[in-house]
Amino acid sequence: MNYNSRQTSIHIGLNDSETGEQKFDTEKYLSVLKTVCLNYRVAFSVQVINGGYFHDDGRYTEENTLVLVLVDVPEETVNEIAKDLCAFFHQESVMVSFSSKAVYFVKESL
Repeated sequence: MNYNSRQTSIHIGLNDSETGEQKFDTEKYLSVLKTVCLNYRVAFSVQVINGGYFHDDGRYTEENTLVLVLVDVPEETVNEIAKDLCAFFHQESVMVSFSSKAVYFVKESL
């Protein structure tokens, strides 16, 4: 057993950052997420949850959120996946957290 595994979670909201509405069915977002993980050749698990977010301009939104869990994936790869999902899902930011409870936000746009 490897007791030194690092678990990373990426939280991706599904509401469009400008309109505040979810543009596609959740299944479509899941399909895109799975394709991204396949292209990066990373094993993953994913959950659909509900969450809330305060935008940089102060707006608050509640939305469906995907929680992508990765284990022992290099930080550089995690950041690239987070940036891709942020851009593809048109998010203001996505939240990345490590099992040590360190949390930071990655921002990216097309």
